[in-house]
Amino acid sequence: MAAADFQWRDKIDPDIMTRLLAGAEVEVIVAFHAQADLRMARQIRGKVAKGQYVFQQVQTVANESQTVVRQLLNQADANYRTFSIVNALYTKVNLALAEQIAQRPEVANLQPNPWVMLDRPQQDLSLENNSRGVIEWGIESINATQIWDLGYLGEGVVIGGQDTGYDWEHPAIQNQYRGWDGEVADHNYHWHDAIREINLLHGDSIVSSDNNPCGLDVNVPCDDHNHGTHTMGTMVGDDGDENQIGVAPAASWIGCRNMERGYGSPASYMECFDWFLAPTDLDNLAPDPAAAPHVISNSWHCPPMEGCNEDNFALMETAVEALRAAGVVVVVSASNDGPECSTIQNPATIFSGSFTVGAVNDVDTVANFSSRGPVASDGSFRLTPTVVAPGVSVRSAIREGGYATWSGTSMASPHVGGAVALLISAVPELAGEVAQIETIFEETAFPMPVEQDCDPFPGMMVPNAVTGYGKINVMAAVERARQLVDNNDVGQEDLWQVFPNPTNGVLWISNSGLEYATSLRIFAADGRLVQASQLQNPLESVDLSSLPSGLYTYQIGVGERSQVGRVLVQK
Repeated sequence: MAAADFQWRDKIDPDIMTRLLAGAEVEVIVAFHAQADLRMARQIRGKVAKGQYVFQQVQTVANESQTVVRQLLNQADANYRTFSIVNALYTKVNLALAEQIAQRPEVANLQPNPWVMLDRPQQDLSLENNSRGVIEWGIESINATQIWDLGYLGEGVVIGGQDTGYDWEHPAIQNQYRGWDGEVADHNYHWHDAIREINLLHGDSIVSSDNNPCGLDVNVPCDDHNHGTHTMGTMVGDDGDENQIGVAPAASWIGCRNMERGYGSPASYMECFDWFLAPTDLDNLAPDPAAAPHVISNSWHCPPMEGCNEDNFALMETAVEALRAAGVVVVVSASNDGPECSTIQNPATIFSGSFTVGAVNDVDTVANFSSRGPVASDGSFRLTPTVVAPGVSVRSAIREGGYATWSGTSMASPHVGGAVALLISAVPELAGEVAQIETIFEETAFPMPVEQDCDPFPGMMVPNAVTGYGKINVMAAVERARQLVDNNDVGQEDLWQVFPNPTNGVLWISNSGLEYATSLRIFAADGRLVQASQLQNPLESVDLSSLPSGLYTYQIGVGERSQVGRVLVQK
């Protein structure tokens, strides 16, 4: 048989192939070559418009490239779930189906989907875990209370969390849940469950949904572990009485369960990323990018030693970059494998687009367990972490109305998630401006030089590979952001962004969060009106394909506000 007949095997991970040849049915992630070009998103002002553009682009690419493989799976009566955010899908295959899929030219590879264990925090049983009547030390340490004194507690900002789930009825986080209006709960667009099977690594004698306290694929937020509820409590928690545990107690939250009792997989992580880009109803229908959160906190672990690899990393990095392009800040924990250098191995923290958080204690000493940089696994030796935040002896909510004091970078990351919410609440012009938000926190962090050198970064340098730019300072961040707003250095000055220019026939127009009803008129070089339309949405595409190549003038106006510019049509 010709060598070409076996080229399809090169697309399949060797471990997967071994199991397929033994007759097993294997769960895989099918990755496709085509990826959406999201560079134009940088030209769009306004978080909603950014999100709509990114979602439309990734959906188009995924639908075009996955068509044949979806047909093959439907013909084989195989269940599958698509991820447009990374142009991949999850399914289970036997050898014959794997061969059919791998032979498709649009398929890049078939990757494993290992279940991996949560990087578990340490619980401090020596500390009082009941109500204390004081603001938690971590909140005061990052100067969040100073923002509260200015009247900003996170109002109007949505925080997303993907974790072990959430006890949404916990009194410290119930009123902040976006699906709760104070009387009735509606979980559509506010909750998603990516867990549909019991993880065999638990060693349950009987594999059944009864093994999980929440069940599987549930339509009501539930936490099967406590970890998720604890992290969300640090971001928004406040029971209105003696438990002030959250950095941004007036922010809203939405959630996705990506781990089954602490075990997750690349597919469950990507499914939550996909959902956050455009949350859906409980039937996973009618996605709405306008419902996406402003910031997502991630405190999960997927190291190479547990089966994650470069292919997994590449897909999840694509998801992170797509969310950033859509105006969503992605905050991640640095993992708990310190104190040695280059111990950051969690793929979510390896990505250049992630805002990585290490942990410090209440006397501003870096935690011994906090993983250090630089990133060595990919040979880049990129500087990490980005910043540090309180992550030692952090008291927050757990299931069934309880409280517990835990330590870990999983506890530090939520402090930054809450801080982002406070910043946007105080300076709403920053919503969707991910790069500026990250830069502000870097520039205003309290510098923390250390004696530990992690080559090539000296510890006494700032940033360094132990504490990054230092401990976040929300008050300084807000002051810096206000300076940028006063100097018109946030976003772009134009009310509407018009791109690409030149265009081959399709013109995108986004507004800056003003009125959506907008008139658009296109004039030829001689002044003739050649096209007119009404723009109803924060982001719309306009078809100019009927116009001959040439230079045109556009006029966009709403009321007394208008904008005039030129666009070149090239075919």
